[in-house]
Amino acid sequence: MHIGGFQKNSLIDFPGTIACVVFTQGCNFICPYCHNPDLVVSPSKKTGDLYDEKEIFQFLEKRKGFLEGVVITGGEPTLQTDLTLFCEKIKQMGYRVKLDSNGTRPETVAKLLNNQLVDFISMDIKTSIENYNFVISRKFDTDKIVKSIQLLIEKAPAYEFRTTCSRPFVNQEIMRDIGEMIKGASKYILQKCSRKIVALDPEFLKSDDNFFSDKQMFELKNIIDEYVVSSVVR
Repeated sequence: MHIGGFQKNSLIDFPGTIACVVFTQGCNFICPYCHNPDLVVSPSKKTGDLYDEKEIFQFLEKRKGFLEGVVITGGEPTLQTDLTLFCEKIKQMGYRVKLDSNGTRPETVAKLLNNQLVDFISMDIKTSIENYNFVISRKFDTDKIVKSIQLLIEKAPAYEFRTTCSRPFVNQEIMRDIGEMIKGASKYILQKCSRKIVALDPEFLKSDDNFFSDKQMFELKNIIDEYVVSSVVR
């Protein structure tokens, strides 16, 4: 595993679970509002040291009885060729596993679910299917996003979909498109895009037009509520 960051304690990243957070290095998306820009570049291009996987497992061994779970986020974890083995080791130690993913590798998600290696999955829905070209730097089969959504709804033991809401990736029409994509989902999170971050594209943060007010966020929530069981604005 190429690990670009590690947080020893979190009470908010894994619902109902005291967890640590592993940040994998490398992502196949180029979202301008990304708040982990150092994790976007591939491991071969990263400046600075990666975390030693052995040290993380040593930490987990020492924290048995105190920590309950491990969140694997990124970057995009499903790009890691040894993600399945990494999850197996964590589960063997008695921890619960939460995966954060952008849904571009449904075959990896399916393998993890079929082998009961994840307890919770959070999948980012970036925008409507037609607009995914705005957030990915190469030609991409958007059917993979649809497949990942179906996998979570049908097979995940627990899951949530979430969207960072900012223009031009989200508007009321796009929110209806997203609703159709995830229709029947148990939980959807609308995340207000923050300006108080170090973003992948600093220029993106300078335009007021890219951001929604609190009132506008709840207008988006009212739209998505027509399609999902529950939704939350963060």
